[in-house]
Amino acid sequence: MYMRRAMIPDIINLQAFECAARHENFSRAAEELNLTQGAISRQIAELEQQTGLRLFERIKRRVVLSDAGQKLLPEVRQLLVQSERLMIGAVAAGTMSSSLRIATLPTFGAKWLVPKLGRFIADHSDVAICVESRSSPFSFAEENFDMAIHFGQPTWAGATATFLCNESVLPVASPAFQERTRAATNDPFCSAQLLHLTTRPKLWSDWSAHHGIRIPRAYQGPRFDQFSMIISAAVAGLGVALLPTYLVEDELASGTLAPFVPLSMQTENAYYIVRPEQKRTLGLAVEFQEWLLQEINRSISITALGPNIS
Repeated sequence: MYMRRAMIPDIINLQAFECAARHENFSRAAEELNLTQGAISRQIAELEQQTGLRLFERIKRRVVLSDAGQKLLPEVRQLLVQSERLMIGAVAAGTMSSSLRIATLPTFGAKWLVPKLGRFIADHSDVAICVESRSSPFSFAEENFDMAIHFGQPTWAGATATFLCNESVLPVASPAFQERTRAATNDPFCSAQLLHLTTRPKLWSDWSAHHGIRIPRAYQGPRFDQFSMIISAAVAGLGVALLPTYLVEDELASGTLAPFVPLSMQTENAYYIVRPEQKRTLGLAVEFQEWLLQEINRSISITALGPNIS
């Protein structure tokens, strides 16, 4: 991609701008950056000339961000943070033979991938691994990931999708919540509060239709935007959660959660390993994909949850 050099800001000028904006004082910015006040003034003047914007209003001994400066500051801070991360990542990977950058769904990463990742790291101690959370598809051209874990349909622009596993959801609740609910009525769903995922508002309705079970308030109850929060809410006894079985393996095994009714449902979407077309021959990514598929099979054989996740 061609970039016009004249439009690329000097990182030193951006640092001076951010520091002066934070202190509202050029002298304090100069002290922090170990520069002279004159150098700070020149750097900000260069940035103002390059952008064509007046970034500060000079009021006596203070400098105050102009409207244009206030709009620019958040993006400058984001760019500086990204630049710092870039350099830290480069230093961290410098002693490694290779690197692998993986995007994963937040709860999938925390509850399934990360606990198992140690086995891959043990066999690849010379690989710099970076795992970041992403909740929705993104452009591989704009974000330099080697692969992503995706839930949905096997479609992703500029990438190929490999099936990882299906998803089966199961109603679960804490033992204390179940005891209170069942003591009140023989109908388990008559008074039970349901917990919902904001991105899947029809999940309880679909489950009830699938099993032919009437739920009086299928769309009512607290809503959360992450499965991890719903799991915590269920463990805390706030209600019944309809959760993917693989996410609550530990809670079911320990007894902190138990099936509210032993009726699961396979959802229409599935999990996929997505890799960008331009990196489809990247050997380490291929190896990690094979490891993921082996780990899924290992989970199925160990937990005997084959019908629930595949």
